[in-house]
Amino acid sequence: MTTVIRQNDLIDSVADALQFISYYHPVDFIQAVHRAYEREANPAAKDAMAQILINSRMCATGHRPICQDTGIVTVFVTVGMDVQWDTQMSLTDMVNEGVRRAYNHPDNVLRASILDDPDGARKNTGDNTPAVIHYNIVPGNTVDVHVAAKGGGSEAKTKFAMLNPSDSVVDWVLDMVPKMGAGWCPPGMLGIGIGGTAEKAMLLAKEALLDPVDIQDLQEKGADTRSEELRLELYEKVNQLGIGAQGLGGLTTVLDVKVKDFPTHAANKAVAIIPNCAATRHAHFTLTGEGPALQTPPNLDDWPEIAWEVSDSVRRVNLDTVTPEDVKSWQPGDTLLLSGKMLTGRDAAHKKMVDLIAKGEELPVDLTGRFIYYVGPVDPVRDEVVGPAGPTTATRMDKFTRTMLEETGLLGMIGKAERGPLAIEAIRDNESVYLMAVGGAAYLVSQAIKSSKVLGFPELGMEAIYEFEVKDMPVTVAVDSKGESVHQSGPKIWKAKIEEEAIKVV
Repeated sequence: MTTVIRQNDLIDSVADALQFISYYHPVDFIQAVHRAYEREANPAAKDAMAQILINSRMCATGHRPICQDTGIVTVFVTVGMDVQWDTQMSLTDMVNEGVRRAYNHPDNVLRASILDDPDGARKNTGDNTPAVIHYNIVPGNTVDVHVAAKGGGSEAKTKFAMLNPSDSVVDWVLDMVPKMGAGWCPPGMLGIGIGGTAEKAMLLAKEALLDPVDIQDLQEKGADTRSEELRLELYEKVNQLGIGAQGLGGLTTVLDVKVKDFPTHAANKAVAIIPNCAATRHAHFTLTGEGPALQTPPNLDDWPEIAWEVSDSVRRVNLDTVTPEDVKSWQPGDTLLLSGKMLTGRDAAHKKMVDLIAKGEELPVDLTGRFIYYVGPVDPVRDEVVGPAGPTTATRMDKFTRTMLEETGLLGMIGKAERGPLAIEAIRDNESVYLMAVGGAAYLVSQAIKSSKVLGFPELGMEAIYEFEVKDMPVTVAVDSKGESVHQSGPKIWKAKIEEEAIKVV
């Protein structure tokens, strides 16, 4: 039987799904984080997961983005061959119109992150289009759609290899995951695609991340296929690496591992890993010709009630009066509550500042003794000072760090995840500091921001230099003035602890 799908049915459904996933985690995912939180033994990792859980509930009630990076949209469209379309637009144009409407929704503006001319002008398209769309044509009379919004930090950690047929997938994954660092915001999920060709393995890995969190069910049932065997083995062994939440060391690095495979050439074994971060966002709907398919809000009783408590060991820091001597007293893993004025700046702003320095020209702001926060916030709505404003991946600023510290008098930096060797050396040499904010807690962080104004490079939009005034913004000392990194020490300590406990059990 033929089904007629109208133009606005698809557009409205795509727009509704993208708004929905911007502020609602999948319930299965948030419950998996809660289980990991309850069993976590590392206080720093437990605290990070507490912030993720609190942020998730705040976003679900406030209908604001889980993460300031509202993602690049990926859509999987499966069209029945008996479907007819009542539309003046192409299917691609309909999907992109849905994206456009979602990201420009006045009640919940989402950050536009898509840049045209990616190796040239890199100009923002302004509405987060175009989406990456995959089509499949099958028997039937419905249109089945999966919508996902993938953050750039986790997408950047994608890994691919063309292994020899006799090579171990498990060994390769265990080699790759530590090299991914913490910029993908663990705990999250790993999607693994095996077989086909290079691009097919990547697609399989991305599709795998659409499946529900069900590793506990598989553990109870047991594996029936090679893919299920790999899931169980990798779930256990990746967590034994001790990387932990936000890379701070701990018991849970992955909440689930998903594996999809496809027949391949006899000479090849293509393997791809794509991680999903703490801002996992995806939704599914089916169009049957009876109008748009809108998402059903979840029951907020399924969200855990977590309180973030300030312990006696937490230091309160006034950014307006902090000195280099104060910074030297901070130790890796210390929790700080920041108050006062900080600057912001990420990739584009750093490049502009370094270029100005090279030309001997004046910067738009004086960075002497200041702290800079690596962030690109969401535009505010209603009475907000700023929209969700979580940290971006700090390693992208590593190549600028020495110049910034030595030429501007910058005292400290705040970002997401670890720093690389170049940045750590520069921090040590200049007795500076790097502080880590929790990725995946953007709305929670924004509540600490009491005022915001643009001080430099307004043409960069969300990448401009802002000045934030904050009150009790929580951060962790990730690299101290001596160059000691908690992202190096934490996983080592917890990997050893996990191995020791395993020996005791045996």
